[in-house]
Amino acid sequence: MKNKSLSVIIAILCLSVNTVNLFGQAKLKETFADYFLIGASLNRPQIYEKDARAAKIVKEQFNTISPENILKWALVHPRPDRYDFAAADRYVAFGERNGMFIVGHTLVWHNQTPRWVFEDKKGNPVSRDELLKRMQSHIKTVVGRYKGRIKGWDVVNEALNEDGTLRQSPWLKIIGEDYLVKAFQFAHEADPNAELYYNDYSLENEPKRRGAVALVKKLQAAGIPIKAIGSQGHNNLTFPTAAQQDATLREFAALGVKIAITELDVSVLPDPEGFSGAEVTLSFEKKEKLDPYKNDLPAEIQEKLADRYAELFAVYLKHHQNIDRITFWNVTDKESWLNNFPVRGRTNHPLLFDRQGDPKPAFDAVIGSVRIFRGK
Repeated sequence: MKNKSLSVIIAILCLSVNTVNLFGQAKLKETFADYFLIGASLNRPQIYEKDARAAKIVKEQFNTISPENILKWALVHPRPDRYDFAAADRYVAFGERNGMFIVGHTLVWHNQTPRWVFEDKKGNPVSRDELLKRMQSHIKTVVGRYKGRIKGWDVVNEALNEDGTLRQSPWLKIIGEDYLVKAFQFAHEADPNAELYYNDYSLENEPKRRGAVALVKKLQAAGIPIKAIGSQGHNNLTFPTAAQQDATLREFAALGVKIAITELDVSVLPDPEGFSGAEVTLSFEKKEKLDPYKNDLPAEIQEKLADRYAELFAVYLKHHQNIDRITFWNVTDKESWLNNFPVRGRTNHPLLFDRQGDPKPAFDAVIGSVRIFRGK
């Protein structure tokens, strides 16, 4: 079998994995039950179960959920005097009905935060004290509402630049570097039993990883009970390498914190020139060559995607004792955010389920990775 791709070998091995039900497909949450939780992010139609197909997949396949957008500041707290918890309440109820570990995403971020948070009535930057007061009030209200129900929070999201320095966000400019410590303190006060996480992308790049390590050490020195670091996992067919992923997981585990892969997907499309990472403020012009798989994904690319997922999960399983959960960002290819990022209107195929909700060869590769791991 030396000429077969890894995904083909895994597909063969998959036939003997004991979590494959003879009357249906394998279940991710059962396959990985001995290793880590496995989940997906949910959008509004899935939370309200208007997207019945995707909601069914979530119930069958996953045991942890994250909200794609509905708990971000702009949606849950759009105006100073108004909170909107309708969708968030439904999200939490969905997770509870289905016995899932419920994650909150995200409390403090430079993006999807209304301008009023950082400005006074005249449009001038607010004072440090005023912004701390607004941060504390928001965190106390949101975390407090779901105390004991949402089990873990992405407290601060994407605070680092690619070189590992702190991003010059309004939070940093107005409050100073201790805004990170304050955010975690406020979250811990609001729910002392909730797990607290720092979440970021491209942490497999060594300079940014060094910055994340320094950030976690600073939080620990301040007495913050940070439970895990969230590595988003917005990958493509070549980045990160297995060696980069392995090094990242080893370095984070050495900090004494758990690790979560929080927003996993694998883009199969070519990147625009000059783009890397997952900086959501970037946008590029759509060109034909950047959207090559509009009708379907060719078999050879399906195989590459399956091989890629097999490679990644081999590393995750190697470090399973330090990984709490792996969460895919979205459920099927149809609703993936990568259809519109960093180029709007493309057709990407980054997940385990296709646009019809059917499992792809990548699904078999992920399931089969357990069989290979157990055989070692």
